[in-house]
Amino acid sequence: MLEKINEEAKWYVVYTYPGYENKVASNLQKTVENRHLENLILEIHVPTETVVEVKDNKKREVERKTFPGYVLIRMVLTDETWYIVRNTRGCRGFVGGESPTKPSSISDEEVAALLGTNRKNIEVNYSEGNSVRIVSGSFEDFVGTVDRIDKVKNIVNVTVSMFGRDTPVELELSQVEPI
Repeated sequence: MLEKINEEAKWYVVYTYPGYENKVASNLQKTVENRHLENLILEIHVPTETVVEVKDNKKREVERKTFPGYVLIRMVLTDETWYIVRNTRGCRGFVGGESPTKPSSISDEEVAALLGTNRKNIEVNYSEGNSVRIVSGSFEDFVGTVDRIDKVKNIVNVTVSMFGRDTPVELELSQVEPI
């Protein structure tokens, strides 16, 4: 029975009033628990990412919504679940679909991309200010200094000396190794 429910459950996107994403998610979760619908509405996510913010020369990590105004829900679509989601305070409706009562679902791959679960977390053994050698690409065998590392975008900015001038180069993290 549980396997059948997992097969029937699909991901849907609902849009909310601006700033109401977390409120919609928590209200929906409470409704699911109160009505014992855990077998029909399986997951509720607000896509977020952690960003390092610098204010007044202080770094701090901040959780930001990746797609403001949207909530992802994995559920079995029935008249009851559609009604509950649609009538949750702050929810404006489902995204996409042939009609208002038949919303479109999205694939697991699309959800993984939206939630960031398919990103590779690359560990690097160099940091800003270190000397590195470029191991592939047009600048192969050049030596430079790391200016900036962006692990989320898989990018490293390196300054190399060409023709007597410092030239900034943007590379993938895997194209560089420490000296």
